[in-house]
Amino acid sequence: MLRNKLLLATTNQGKANEIKSFLRDFPLEIFTLRDLNLKKTFQERGKTFAENAKGKSLFYSEHWEGLTLAEDSGLEIEHLNGAPGVISARFSGPQATDEKNNQKLLELMKEVPSVQRKARFVSCMILAQKGKIIKEIKETAEGLVASEQRGSFGFGYDPIFYYPPLGKTFAELLPEEKNRVSHRGQALKKLKEFLIEYLDSPRS
Repeated sequence: MLRNKLLLATTNQGKANEIKSFLRDFPLEIFTLRDLNLKKTFQERGKTFAENAKGKSLFYSEHWEGLTLAEDSGLEIEHLNGAPGVISARFSGPQATDEKNNQKLLELMKEVPSVQRKARFVSCMILAQKGKIIKEIKETAEGLVASEQRGSFGFGYDPIFYYPPLGKTFAELLPEEKNRVSHRGQALKKLKEFLIEYLDSPRS
């Protein structure tokens, strides 16, 4: 069945691994863009996470028969007027890496007091099939920008995203702990609830 095949429209291996782990008990064959070997790729030019996620999901769903899941996510910092936002992955420039992005943010926030270090992770997920959007999900996780990198788990900005309820950065949380509270984990819970009904429905 085509709706039991899911394409993750991402080249971010950390993100793909989190989603695969979360959906491991589902009767789904999960693929990534590496499996498609497409010559054309979607260029993210949206001004919001939702715009980018919709664009990716619809674009790749035209080249894939099964379900297509796209997610755009990133970090928004109140003191920086929402930056890095949609350019979270390339915040430090064309040759951006997680380490360079984190170092740039820490430098920008170096003299900022703790009460002004509010930040949130945002996750927008769009599920589509053959050019039609089936489900839209948006979730957030509220926290603070830490003063230094801590932890060895996760990826991206996890080492500098401090989560007050647990007193740790996301990178200090085990994967299963992070999935319970993170923006992506919350979005995946809603996706899971939707897929339970969708995959069991008599829809052809």
